[in-house]
Amino acid sequence: QVQLVESGGGLVQPGESLRLSCAASGSGFSIDDMGWYRQAAGKERELVASITSSASRSYADSVKGRFTISRDNAKKTVYLQMNSLKPEDTAVYYCNVEIRPFYNSARIRSWGQGTQVTVSS
Repeated sequence: QVQLVESGGGLVQPGESLRLSCAASGSGFSIDDMGWYRQAAGKERELVASITSSASRSYADSVKGRFTISRDNAKKTVYLQMNSLKPEDTAVYYCNVEIRPFYNSARIRSWGQGTQVTVSS
């Protein structure tokens, strides 16, 4: 029902910035919560930031003050602005959305394909 396409990852030095984007395509649904997760090599996937349909935001302690999550409902896109990047931010970043189909009661979570963020001097 929905496809998520991520972009914006790359290789940067500590202290630099990146902006990740995740655009949802498809129709027949509305989007509730959206979020960004990351998974470092050999580690569990963890929630980095989330944003509700009413734009309430939440962040992991490790990124507070550095990362900002936002959404553009018209574009069905969620963003993650990452400033003051640190080597420990290195991971594959995945966007996630919860959708509500118009004509049934299902709640479906969909994942992006992942985008690599590498922070290294």
